[in-house]
Amino acid sequence: MEWVRGETIGFGTFSTVSLAKNTKDSGEFPAVIAVKSADSYGAASLSNEKSVLDSLGDCPEIVRCYGEDRTVENGENIHNLLLEYASRGSLATQLKKLGGEGLPETTVRRYTGSVLRGLRHIHAKGFAHCDVKLGNILLFSDGAVKIADFGLARRVDGVLTPSKEGVEIRGTPLYMAPESVNFNEYGSKADVWALGCAVVEMFSGKTAWSVNDDSHFMSLLIRIGVGEELPKIPELLSEEGKDFLSKCFVKDPEKRWTAEMLLEHPFVAVGYGDDREEYVLELEEEKVATSPKCPFEFPDWESISSDSHTQFQPSDAPVERLGSLGSETFPDWFFGGDWVTVR
Repeated sequence: MEWVRGETIGFGTFSTVSLAKNTKDSGEFPAVIAVKSADSYGAASLSNEKSVLDSLGDCPEIVRCYGEDRTVENGENIHNLLLEYASRGSLATQLKKLGGEGLPETTVRRYTGSVLRGLRHIHAKGFAHCDVKLGNILLFSDGAVKIADFGLARRVDGVLTPSKEGVEIRGTPLYMAPESVNFNEYGSKADVWALGCAVVEMFSGKTAWSVNDDSHFMSLLIRIGVGEELPKIPELLSEEGKDFLSKCFVKDPEKRWTAEMLLEHPFVAVGYGDDREEYVLELEEEKVATSPKCPFEFPDWESISSDSHTQFQPSDAPVERLGSLGSETFPDWFFGGDWVTVR
């Protein structure tokens, strides 16, 4: 594909997301794509993401990858991942536009069903996404809802796989499952817990765990991993919705429902009107802005992976293990950029 880099629409720890124009007159690729780029330090994450997407193959609920490319820009070797562009942005973007309000339950049901179908495909292929959150759920102009950002994904083959090299922090703290916090286990069941957190946030407009702006994430991890506290289920959610979340928020991962099981739950299994009609209503309610939005959001509580941070030695008890995480910090993100030619 021949392309020209455009506006920078997102920054991550090791990568940058830009809009790009396809300059070749061909129907094989769309006119506008999203390009995720990294220098040599972040190339491994992009290579992992490309490998995972190739292994997953085509799925209507997973963002498409059009290949990879390497360029030289400002004297640097850049690794680029060419991805499908979501013109309506992410669910995180959508909620920000609503000013703290949640989405209608019918919309939440539809979005949740799409994400579950994507997770079922991911898990059936032997992978865990490891970073399910609103910022990684993309919305498209045709009404499609797709899972994106597989930089932290890992092959697990349905088995909870603890790290053998000390404590591993993987994903976004607000969405982390108890077994990930306590025992360093990341598998398909952890994705289900994270989906539950995303459903709460979609419906209520607030995160599943109540945290202050100045809260350190270690205190959140202690709440997740120690004791019996569970994320708060919205009172205004239907009984079916509450029951659905109760199947996601189970401390013991072996007793937590799978994506396959949840797809049979009445919350998503029963039709609630024509999807196309719902989609038109959603567009009217959202008052979608005319300017393109970032397809990969970077919210205040960022995704992290121990691959990019200091490794800590494991402790015997969860409380001791959580205490060892006190030095973790999060970077700030910013936006901007102009069109530049890529050679």
